[in-house]
Amino acid sequence: MRSGILLLFSLFTFAITTNSQQVTRPSVVIVRSGSLKLRALLYRPKGRGPFPAVLFCPGSGQPPSPNALGRLFAQHGYVFLALYRSGQGLSSTQGEESAAVVTRERTSKGDDAANQLQLKLLEGEQLDEERNGLAVLRSLPGVDSRRVAIVGHSFGGSLALVLAAEDPHIRAVISFGGAAGSWVRSSYLRESLTSAVRKLASPVFFVYVENDYSTAPGTALDAEMASQGKTHLLKIYPPFGRTPSEGHGIIYLSMGAWEHDVFDFLHEHLTSTAQSSLRRSAMFIGTEKKKRHSGRSAMSARRNLVHASNS
Repeated sequence: MRSGILLLFSLFTFAITTNSQQVTRPSVVIVRSGSLKLRALLYRPKGRGPFPAVLFCPGSGQPPSPNALGRLFAQHGYVFLALYRSGQGLSSTQGEESAAVVTRERTSKGDDAANQLQLKLLEGEQLDEERNGLAVLRSLPGVDSRRVAIVGHSFGGSLALVLAAEDPHIRAVISFGGAAGSWVRSSYLRESLTSAVRKLASPVFFVYVENDYSTAPGTALDAEMASQGKTHLLKIYPPFGRTPSEGHGIIYLSMGAWEHDVFDFLHEHLTSTAQSSLRRSAMFIGTEKKKRHSGRSAMSARRNLVHASNS
C-alpha cells in the first residue's frame, strides 16, 4: 500500500459564523500518492475536537468546487477532506485526469477497452489516491480516527464503496449517484461493485434522483446488501432540474434536499458509542418535487457539471 504523507498549509484561521456552529477557513493539504503530490481542501469546525471526519471522493472529470459542501459538513460538526485526484482542480499538474484517459481509450479502442480501463483505475491508481487521502485524514490533529465516514459522488461513489470494502473500520458510506452513468454499459463495473458491497462491513446510504442517468446501481446494490443482511438505506429523490446532468448533480445543486437525511444517517452511525448493530432496509421513492435552489454557487456548479464525466 502506498503511503500518504501530509503537509498542511494553513491559509487563514479566522472563523465563519454559520447557523449552528463556527467553521474555519479551508486549508490546503498535500497527499502523496506514489510520485504524485495531490492537493486536498480541509474544512473543520472551530475547536479542538476530536471531531468525526468525512473523506469526500468527487466524481471524475473536473468536479465543482467543494466549498459549499465542506462548509455544510463542518457546520454539522464534521472534519471534511475533499481530495482532488490526479489531473483534477488543485491537482491539475499531477498526472492525467481519469475521465480524459478513459474517453481517449473509448475513442481509439472502443467501449470494451474503455470499460476495462475504467475498472483498472477504479481498483488501482484512483483507489490508491483515495486510500492515501484517508490515511492523511485519520492522522490529522483533532480528528477522531475511530469515527470516519466516506462520502462519494458518481465515480467517487464507486470509489467510496471499493475503499470501504477493504477497511472494516469505516463507520459509514454515502454514495451519491454512484456508477449512474456507467452501470448499464459496463459489466466489469457491475461485477466490481457487487463484489465490494458483499465484502462491506459499513452501513451504506445510496442517494439517487429519479432523473439521474440511472438509478439501477442503487437499486441493485441496495438489494444485494439486503440479501446479505447488512445495514443499508436507499433513497431516490424526486426529479431535480431539467436534465440527467442536473439530477446527477444534486449533491452540489440542492443540498437542502438531502441535508436532513444524510446527517441523520451519519449521526446514527458515527456517534461516540460503539457502532450500532441495527439492521435496516429502507427504500423511498420521492413523489413530491423539490424546489430548485438558485444562487451563484448552484449556477457555478451547473456550469462545471456540464464538463464532468457522468461515471
